This record gives sequence, structure tokens and C-alpha cells, in this order.
Amino acid sequence: MKRRGFVKALAAAPAVPAVLAQQTAPPTPPSRIPPAAVETPKLELGIPDDVADMQPRFFTASQFAALRKLCEVLMPRIGDAPGAIDAAAPEFLDFLISESPKYRQTLYRDGLDALNGEAKKRFNKVFADADASQSAVLLEPLRRQWTYEPPSDTLARFLCAAKQDVRTATVNSREYTAAAASGGGRRGSGVGLYWYPLD
Repeated sequence: MKRRGFVKALAAAPAVPAVLAQQTAPPTPPSRIPPAAVETPKLELGIPDDVADMQPRFFTASQFAALRKLCEVLMPRIGDAPGAIDAAAPEFLDFLISESPKYRQTLYRDGLDALNGEAKKRFNKVFADADASQSAVLLEPLRRQWTYEPPSDTLARFLCAAKQDVRTATVNSREYTAAAASGGGRRGSGVGLYWYPLD
């Protein structure tokens, strides 16, 4: 028995290297694809904020126009420091208020409607079309003496809240922060709290 096993092993010995050679042979190269077909296309990229036009999604067109005018009056551009319009504060507030609690949404909607209503009553035009002297008259509630109790009047209560919100949205914007960091604008307390540059 042992001799038979030995003879069988000797007979199979020449076939082993051939089988191993077949298993370890390198694969045949695939058909060559032209390099131009494999290269990744180079696409021009843009920052969405730079190319997209914002459409108000919460406020009506007349409310948003009044909000833009209010932002322009409350935080105008001064020298190289961007104003609320440059900082896209109205667009940010449209988003912020759309995600705010119901009472805040009601305050803004009713307040902007009251502002437009008061402009029509006094000057027969919407607030967005008011000139500087007419805007000053309509924003008179902001000059009243501050008290601990919020104003009972809808318009006055809205204007107090909007004044703070417009300022906060402006000084925490990328535009304002960049201008302050370069030394070209006013240095507000909000600088560096919201936007950070990406390397």
C-alpha cells in the first residue's frame, strides 16, 4: 500500500507546477481605454449664496418689501461697513421668522401690515415707497422712552423687536464680519460669533 501511494505521488508531481503556474499567472490586461475618457471633468463651482436669487417664502411681497425698507432705514451702510441690505438681513429674517414660534410670526406679520397700513393712512403709499422724512414719522414709536413693559400698540411692539433683530442679523453676517476683520468697518459685539472662514 505504501508503495502504491508513493508511485501515485510521483506520477502527480510533474502536474503540480503546471497547475500552480495557471493559478498564479497574471491576468490578461484589459482593453486600453483612452485617457481622455477616464479623466474627471472639471466643473466651475459657485457659492450658492452668490448665484441664487432669494424668494421670500414666509412674508407676502408687500410685507417683504416693507421689511427690506425697514432694514435699510434701521441699519444703513456707513462708509465701508455694510448695512442690513448688504448683509442680506431681510432674507435671513424671512427664514428665521418662518422657523420661529407662532407668536413671533404673528408679531412680524401683523407689525408689517400695520406699518403698511399706517403709511397708506398718512401718506397714501406703502412703507416701501416712503421717503426719508415719511419713514421718520412712521418710525416715531422707536423714539419713545424705554420702559420695562413692552408697548401695547402692535406697531410699536413690532418695531422694538425688529430693531433688535435687524441689528443682530446684520452684525452677525459674513459681510459685516469680513468688513470688521479687514478693518474696514465698525467692530460690533457680534463679530466672530456666527461666521467662521473655511480653509
